[in-house]
Amino acid sequence: MSPARRTGPEALALAAHRAGWGIVRRLPERVAYALFDRAADLTVARGGAARMRSNYARVRPDLDDPSLDALVREGMRRYLRYYCEAFRLPDLGPDDILARVRAEGDGPVREVIEGGGSVVAFLGHLGNWDLAGAWGTLHLGPVTTVAERLEPEEVFEEFLAFREGLGMTIIPLTGGVNPFPALREAARRPGIIPLLADRDLTAKGVVVDFCGHPARMAPGPALLALTEDRPLHPVSIRHERRGTGWGIVITFHPAVDVPPPGPTRERVTAMTQQCADVLGAAVLEHPADWHMLQRVFLADLDPARPATSEVGP
Repeated sequence: MSPARRTGPEALALAAHRAGWGIVRRLPERVAYALFDRAADLTVARGGAARMRSNYARVRPDLDDPSLDALVREGMRRYLRYYCEAFRLPDLGPDDILARVRAEGDGPVREVIEGGGSVVAFLGHLGNWDLAGAWGTLHLGPVTTVAERLEPEEVFEEFLAFREGLGMTIIPLTGGVNPFPALREAARRPGIIPLLADRDLTAKGVVVDFCGHPARMAPGPALLALTEDRPLHPVSIRHERRGTGWGIVITFHPAVDVPPPGPTRERVTAMTQQCADVLGAAVLEHPADWHMLQRVFLADLDPARPATSEVGP
């Protein structure tokens, strides 16, 4: 179907996406942020953040309703801030990107990459990972990652071009061949391989404890690290104020321990659990930066749902 003939949600998504690339990039930064804050508040007011509220309620059961409402409002603002920044990111130069990013704990990662090796990073839906990826290509080394195929196809292709324009190598997660062999090839070259893994997108998802609740997470990062004998670092990202605007803090947590020899599934689960523990602590400390609008906890998942993809040998 051509873009001109699209109707319904796909047409709206495509129109909103193209408006973002065009209009938002021309707005003054403060005006753009204010516009997206307003859109976030309207989304919450119209009941569009029910899943986010449910996820927050699980990780922060100590909050009363007014406090939870405030967290959802701020969480939705930070979620839409990601899109505001993504639309504007292609216009930022290297100095602009550097001014918006602060890194913590990146010394061991730099040492591996500068020594000719690669690092696998376990990411959650925290902060702005596209800005982090752009910074990584400038200040760490080659960045290779996977991206979920979006609908409509035009949106995915434009986001693909956007991310590749930032210097990242993108492997489609769905709609094509198994991405794992390409990730293995990337792991044999210097660079970093950041993978969003705090929800299950695979047929081999592992169950871990996340913030005190069983949840499914992707096994890909741990499996890749084990298969290619690469260090696996949990990485958390959060927003922080920078003058009148915003920036991000990228925290590279220490590499997780590699379990002793044994069944691969058990070793992958153990390493994924270590990553879940680190990201869980980051979510509890900065919950508004975890913009998860999909089901992640086992109690919320439909056990009969089909898997969307399979990542593995």
